[in-house]
Amino acid sequence: GALGSALLGEALVAGRFQRVAAVITAPLASTVRGFDPLPVAALQAGDARGAEVAFVVFERTRHSNGRDDAFLQPVPEDLLPIATALRAGGVRRLVVVVPHAPALLPQALKAGFASEDEGAVAALGFEHLVFLRAAQAGTAAVGGSRLQRFAAWWLGQLVLMVPTREQPVRAVKLAALVVQLARLLPSATPGTRVVPQELLWQASQADAEAVLGAWLAPP
Repeated sequence: GALGSALLGEALVAGRFQRVAAVITAPLASTVRGFDPLPVAALQAGDARGAEVAFVVFERTRHSNGRDDAFLQPVPEDLLPIATALRAGGVRRLVVVVPHAPALLPQALKAGFASEDEGAVAALGFEHLVFLRAAQAGTAAVGGSRLQRFAAWWLGQLVLMVPTREQPVRAVKLAALVVQLARLLPSATPGTRVVPQELLWQASQADAEAVLGAWLAPP
């Protein structure tokens, strides 16, 4: 998806990480320097390529341009198995990007677990575990029944009434924020955190490192 592609590109920028691996389900025709394709079978066997931090990105909508088909495209039910494999492979920090439709995330979930699986992941013992509740727009329905088209239109109108701070952050900017947050985690107090959309919007409008660093700092 758009966010996963942007995040991979952001992580591959020279100097941010020594090496970047991405889980694949089919061989890649070519790779770039510093990129290490990780077959899904290897991950399931506990091989995380010595990574200290990992990202799991879910997308509300997906697109396929042929190239993306080789990469693992997780669904929510995959979260716990993937996190378990990553932890077994020695990963200490995990950042999970969980998208939601703008303005439709219940208030209680902005600071807590959204499912039993998220609670189970928190119990795996990661030094740092972060769930990002990122607003992500869907694509308009072109086909489908009249009811489906009406529902898509209604949701589109609802987005127009969403407060600015709850609007989606562009994929490229959001990817930069996710990577910046991951780079700040080693100096933060260990624990599990939930990043609300409002904080992501605030960080996208100002000095991201200062905003995220202040949020990570102990009270």
